[in-house]
Amino acid sequence: MAYFANIIIDISHEKLDRTFQYKIPEELFAQIYPGVQVNVPFGKGNRLIRGFVIEVTGQAEFDEDKIKEIDSVTAGSVTVETQLIALAAWIRQNYGATMNQALKTVIPVKQETKTKEKRQVKLLLEEDAAKEQLAIYQKKHNTARARLLEELLLHKEISYEVITRKLNVTAAVIRALEEQNILEVLRETAYRNPIGHLESKTYDLQLNSMQRAVVNRVITDMREGKNATYLLHGVTGSGKTEVYMELIAEVIESGRQAIVLIPEIALTYQTVMRFYGRFEDKVSIMNSRLSSGERYDQFLRAKNGEISIMIGPRSALFTPFQKLGLIIIDEEHEGSYKSETLPKYHARETAIQRAKMAGASVVLGSATPSIDSYYKAKTGEYELLEMQKRVSERPLPDCHVVDLREELKQGNLSILSRKLQDLIENRLAKKQQIMLFLNRRGLSGFISCRACGHVIKCPHCDVSLSLHNRNRLVCHYCGYEEVAPSVCPECGSKYISGFKAGTQKIEEIVKQRFPQAKVLRMDFDTTRNKDSYERILSSFSNQEADILIGTQMIVKGHDFPNVTLVGILAADLSMYVNDYRAAERTFQLLTQAAGRAGRGSTKGEVVIQTYNPEHYSIKTAQNQDYHAFYAEEIQLRQLLSYPPVSHMALLLITAKEESLAEQMAVRLANVITKASIKGLRIIGPASATIAKVNDIYRKVIYLKHSDYQSLVNLKDRIELFLKDKAEMKKINITFDFDPMNGL
Repeated sequence: MAYFANIIIDISHEKLDRTFQYKIPEELFAQIYPGVQVNVPFGKGNRLIRGFVIEVTGQAEFDEDKIKEIDSVTAGSVTVETQLIALAAWIRQNYGATMNQALKTVIPVKQETKTKEKRQVKLLLEEDAAKEQLAIYQKKHNTARARLLEELLLHKEISYEVITRKLNVTAAVIRALEEQNILEVLRETAYRNPIGHLESKTYDLQLNSMQRAVVNRVITDMREGKNATYLLHGVTGSGKTEVYMELIAEVIESGRQAIVLIPEIALTYQTVMRFYGRFEDKVSIMNSRLSSGERYDQFLRAKNGEISIMIGPRSALFTPFQKLGLIIIDEEHEGSYKSETLPKYHARETAIQRAKMAGASVVLGSATPSIDSYYKAKTGEYELLEMQKRVSERPLPDCHVVDLREELKQGNLSILSRKLQDLIENRLAKKQQIMLFLNRRGLSGFISCRACGHVIKCPHCDVSLSLHNRNRLVCHYCGYEEVAPSVCPECGSKYISGFKAGTQKIEEIVKQRFPQAKVLRMDFDTTRNKDSYERILSSFSNQEADILIGTQMIVKGHDFPNVTLVGILAADLSMYVNDYRAAERTFQLLTQAAGRAGRGSTKGEVVIQTYNPEHYSIKTAQNQDYHAFYAEEIQLRQLLSYPPVSHMALLLITAKEESLAEQMAVRLANVITKASIKGLRIIGPASATIAKVNDIYRKVIYLKHSDYQSLVNLKDRIELFLKDKAEMKKINITFDFDPMNGL
């Protein structure tokens, strides 16, 4: 049987999907795989050019006799690009997207931004010869040449910019003298460095015995050539960052490089400061706030081996390090590690795959690991490492749970409970700092009663119903619907609605109640500018404000020793989002928020305000008891066949005409049913949560199966069914495996 390779000729070309097919000669077959670089005859003259193999297939796209053969595999072709293209092929296979979309994800720099050059002009002539030449220029009235040579006699080397701007000498004059071998222009690439302004501080931290045990375990494995995935479960304040740095020091010592993923751009400032303090200019950062020039330069610096550590969110995973030795994913439970654009890959699984290709290790760290990761650690897929105490044996904060139903009964209509108001007053008097966290996730979705805390839920799926147009409540897992009530069905109260207050409103309330306090607000609106995160966090860190109010970006990994009080204003909001992960997210947010208190020498206090104090995610967060939460949550997942016990795939069908979307959804449901896959559950087709966006109609089908590969195989089958269908010009179909957000 003949085999063919689809090959991409120009990796920087916008149309990365434009592949050319070549026949694979039998003697080369074992050497051809996605990512490998080959030489192929191209065009009418059959000139040999290089290309990258994207796919190997048994299917000829046109007449076999007209398909040219691959000439050879390029010598020494296993480059970092080879690895990244192979990774793109893996992403495309496992998450469903075009190869074009996968390639643009792993090779994000679409075109070269012009590199900056640092240029110095150096005099080549000896002093006497230069003076003779100067006399000639003066005699001929070559004033610009004379002016330049006079200056070079005073200073043997001058910046090119000084000559053109200050001496008013043109580039043509410099070029003329260069051609006469009077001077030379020294060129050096000047990389844009987004953290070049930081000052390094001396690093003298010593690990405690608990941290040292974790480090020794991983380093021993590395030195023995064992590359594993580790889950580091350490309570808030247990010193996970110091563990990461010690492991990175080992990796750099062995001549390799490390990638550190962080979930939010807001974490970059503090994280980078700590890493820079130890590793100085070996560190760089990658994030969406960088200019295209800065981003391009960081990739060049990484590829050229000029840096050893890249810190950044999801996209930093594709840093082109040639000798990658370690990938660290901090706060690994965070939802932002899952891409919401095509391909919908998860950075955790993709990092593990990249590490396998590079022979690297992976460390996943969190105080509140995702249920998925902890399940894999418990079942032996990951190695579990635990740190159960804070650094210097600092105690965890005291946590008070306030029942907002009781506050309402006693006439307090404010969003600040009396307990929280008293504690804020106390901390302001002591000149200690306070963080107020508004848990805004899922703000407008669900309906709850302020008098009794009752939430309108689906009777079949244990998720909250979402409010739609025309006062309808809908379940997005099974399609159940009912009319939204005007009074609470549980207690008859009229206080039944969605939650309205935002951070701005809370800032007004706090300033009104505590006029003596200096207040900072950190949310999407106040962090739009490039350096706004750094400015706000730096200001709060320098104790220029008493109270920091914010959304979830303020509770992620920040370390402020003078913060002794954290107020969680609406613990319930993330609990009733239309999502099976709602309880997990609530527990994580509350535990992470509580973990910001008492990180210095003074013990901290936390106030959790809730309408549902009995819920297990609130009770376990109050005690910072992850194990108790996991035990409760995994039982529910097993009962309802949710990940990680089972797997889910979401098919989203979109079209401008509703009838087209609906017909295709029904046809796909039939194809899936006919596949007769044992153990497969099909939910839908149904309208998406938001059934229409920008005049595009959206239909969904959910699939559940205990085996992930069965869902991937089903995706392949659907793609085959859709291939060459004329109507696909008007319909778009995307896949999302183990989705983080319901549609």
